[in-house]
Amino acid sequence: MSGWIDAHHHLWDLGAVRYPWLMAKGEKRFFGDPAPIQRDYLLEEFRAEAAAEGFAASVHIQVGAEDGLAEARWLQSVAERNPDWPMAQVVFCDLTAPDLAQQLDQFQSLPTVRGVRQIVGRAPGEDAQTGTNALLDDPRFLAGLQDAGRRGLSFDLQLVPELMEKTARVLALAPDTRVALCHAGSPHDRSSAGLTVWAEELKHLSGLPHVTCKLSGLGMFEHDWTADSIRPIVETCLEQFGTDRVMFGSNFPVDKLYSGYRTLAGAYRGLVPAEMQAAVFRGNAARFYGLTAAAA
Repeated sequence: MSGWIDAHHHLWDLGAVRYPWLMAKGEKRFFGDPAPIQRDYLLEEFRAEAAAEGFAASVHIQVGAEDGLAEARWLQSVAERNPDWPMAQVVFCDLTAPDLAQQLDQFQSLPTVRGVRQIVGRAPGEDAQTGTNALLDDPRFLAGLQDAGRRGLSFDLQLVPELMEKTARVLALAPDTRVALCHAGSPHDRSSAGLTVWAEELKHLSGLPHVTCKLSGLGMFEHDWTADSIRPIVETCLEQFGTDRVMFGSNFPVDKLYSGYRTLAGAYRGLVPAEMQAAVFRGNAARFYGLTAAAA
């Protein structure tokens, strides 16, 4: 099959946009040592890797730029220079900002913009330092979610299982804002007990009809993953969200730290039943992000 859509990846040009975490040498992150990817990662490299596995379009997700609008404008220029690779983007915007409306107006002037991501949780250790979990208690965050939905923008949600129940209560108050759950909800505890807890907490989100789940980023918490080790996660997501609310994302180049694109795509091809693949690898992302893959 070809014409697939990668619903979650990143690009960066360190000479065009400033990314503090990519310039902080020697600092470990929750997903490991970023040193091998603290370099330019451009569309040409990503496209070569993805196209070899049948992908023909993608969704770029913001990735910690110092200036979210500068990142979005740069990505727009990349998309315009490569019209034969359809690409949508999800930008960073602080939904609690006092000038939120003005910021969203600026973002929506860029044709590739489809949604916003403001990370609620990355991993327990980093969250304790960043305090991003506090967004869930901020009424401005809920108001921003609702405003995004009224504008037709989606929200990419990154969090950890410990926050799912509380987050679901917030999202229930923004039913018109389509939500994409990044990285299957970041099941960071890969023990049998940990996955049991994750699967139970996930029900709070899968029970909301406006939430779609991304099979992405599973290598960040299990560097030596195998198809068998991630099988319970993939099967649980497919069972809880169903064929029409799951989509694939490579999370490259972050997950490139631990596997090649061929290994990653091949594992998911083997885990997603054949009758679901058209939806998971193309249709759901195309509908959610308003994106059509280029002709094969």
